[in-house]
Amino acid sequence: MAALPDSIRPRALPVAATAPTSPTRSASPGDSGMSLVNIAARQRMLSQRMVLQTVLAARGSDLHMKAARTSLKLFIESQARLVDTPRHLDTVGADIVRTAYHGPRGVGSTIDAFAQQVGTVLDLAERQSPRTEEALGKLVETTDAVLDALNTATTAFDQVSKAQSERLMKELASIVASIQTVAREAKVVSFNAQVMAARAGQHGREFAVVANVLSGITHEIDGLSLQAVSLAGRSRGAA
Repeated sequence: MAALPDSIRPRALPVAATAPTSPTRSASPGDSGMSLVNIAARQRMLSQRMVLQTVLAARGSDLHMKAARTSLKLFIESQARLVDTPRHLDTVGADIVRTAYHGPRGVGSTIDAFAQQVGTVLDLAERQSPRTEEALGKLVETTDAVLDALNTATTAFDQVSKAQSERLMKELASIVASIQTVAREAKVVSFNAQVMAARAGQHGREFAVVANVLSGITHEIDGLSLQAVSLAGRSRGAA
């Protein structure tokens, strides 16, 4: 079988650049595969639960003392996970998270101080220290500031998630465009192959079979490309 001219040979599909690994899911067993945005949002709920549990623990409830310890442990572990994420993000995402926690108006120190306060009140309550009420009052006073800090952190992770989604959609659009280009060129190859098979008559039957198979493949590629474009559009709209 004669080799096809270079002008009708399809080009190789470009390989898309590999995007930096994005920690959209947590590997921590305690986080049950939650997204980082959801973990950050959960910290707000945990902070309020911890305050209530600590107040009740300070009133002598052993049950709430145990619950408060459990909530505090989860809060600290989740916070460590969130603060560590810049190591796994691209430069832009890492800067967003670092600025949120450690920038000029960073909230990291506020969140850490809150967790330390909870631990201190629980320790004092277990010892039935006379300083418990004073420490508890100071903890309750920090509630609004802690919520504001945790809201800032959640917003930062939401920004990172949206930026990652936009970048992935752009990469997907580029890949689809490359596939469509190859499909168009494959159609040209198929057409030329059919013409050459017709000219070859009886000797071109096998060549015609190959051309028909190639034509069918290009139709499948077209269908898959349209599905990918539709999916990308829906994902972008939902972001």
